[in-house]
Amino acid sequence: MRVFASLAIFGLFLCAGCSILIIPPHLQSENYTDTVRVACVGDSITYGSGVENREMNNYPAVLGSLLGPKFETKNFGVSGATLLKKGDNPYWNMEAFTTVDKYEPDAVVIKLGTNDSKPQNWRYGADFEDDLRAMIDHFQALPSHPHIWLCLPVPVYQTQWGINNAVVKGEIIPKIQKVAKERKLPVINLFSALKKKPEMFPDKVHPNAAGARVIAETVYTALTGSPTSK
Repeated sequence: MRVFASLAIFGLFLCAGCSILIIPPHLQSENYTDTVRVACVGDSITYGSGVENREMNNYPAVLGSLLGPKFETKNFGVSGATLLKKGDNPYWNMEAFTTVDKYEPDAVVIKLGTNDSKPQNWRYGADFEDDLRAMIDHFQALPSHPHIWLCLPVPVYQTQWGINNAVVKGEIIPKIQKVAKERKLPVINLFSALKKKPEMFPDKVHPNAAGARVIAETVYTALTGSPTSK
C-alpha cells in the first residue's frame, strides 16, 4: 500500500487584499513509504526526439538522475501527440495513456500543446480547455491520487510541420494558465526557461540534449522546490 503523508499547506489566506496564495506541493521522499513514481506525459519533446543519446539524455531520464534513487521517473512521451481529443494524434488514444494509469504515479507532469498548434488541430482549439480539464480529472481520479504539474510548451523558433509560435504563445499558453489557476495547479514555465536559447533547437522545434537538461532542471525545481545541485 502506497501511503502518503501530508506534504504542505496548499493555500494560505493573505489578509492584505483578501487574496489567496496557492503554495504548490513539493515531492519529498520521506513522505512516502515506497519509491516516488513520477510520470512524464507529453509529446516528442518529452520522448526526446532529436536528443543526442536519447535514452540517457531525454528530459525524464535526466530528471530521474537529478531526483536520485528514492525516485523513479518514467517517460510517457509520444511523438506527435495532441492534447485535443479531436486532434490528428490524440494522446487519449495511445497505449501510453493507459500505461500511465497502470504505473500508479505519485506525480504526473503534463507537457502537451505543441502539436495542437498545427492548423488542422487548432481548428478545434475551442475544446482545448475542456480537454485539459478532462485529462486533469482523469489522472487525479487514479487510486494513487497523484499531484499534477502543468508545463507551458517550449518556444517554437520557426514554423515547422504546422507547429507555430504564434498559437503556442498567444493562445495555448494562456489557456493552460487559465485552467491551472482555476484548478489551483502549479505551472512549470518551460517557455521562459528556454526563451532566447535558439541554439538548443537544431530543427527550431525540438530541443537538443542541452535543452532537455534545461527542461529536466526546471521540472526538478518545480517538483522539489529546490534548485538543482548536480
